[in-house]
Amino acid sequence: MDRSKSIALLNHALADELQAVHQYMLFHFHLDDQGLAPLSMLFKRTAIEEMIHVEKLAERILFLKGEVKMAAAGPVEAITEPTAMLKKAMAMEESSQIDYNKSAIECGANADSVTKQVFEALVVDEERHFDQFEKQFEKIERFGISYLALQSFGNSAEPGPAAPAGRP
Repeated sequence: MDRSKSIALLNHALADELQAVHQYMLFHFHLDDQGLAPLSMLFKRTAIEEMIHVEKLAERILFLKGEVKMAAAGPVEAITEPTAMLKKAMAMEESSQIDYNKSAIECGANADSVTKQVFEALVVDEERHFDQFEKQFEKIERFGISYLALQSFGNSAEPGPAAPAGRP
């Protein structure tokens, strides 16, 4: 096994995951500011899962006696419109699935079955993330942007109308 190949693939994936963390947190901040709490929380939860991926990748790099490179793959895009955010997120997740599948195959060919399994597990998570973003995108396409606003009413910190006397 050539550890340097696996370490390079792991560091590339780590850079992609860091970029996703940064991008999704920016989306979370903007959506929260727009009062779109459910979608905002989806991006926050996904960013946290991507942070866990960074940790797993870093642990594997260190196990292989490599150097962890903590640099994001690219800049964060300043996107503030919800459907554009979802399109960007779906593209990122789809790209990660392709890259991680290729990395898994390469690690398998390099007789590094543990790193192969790390990449395969990442593919499972990225497919789930894509599915979550795609479902939200499809609902917005079907019901319009008001779909997001209507979800947020139950999550508002502002008090609603008082219940009539005698009613719960």
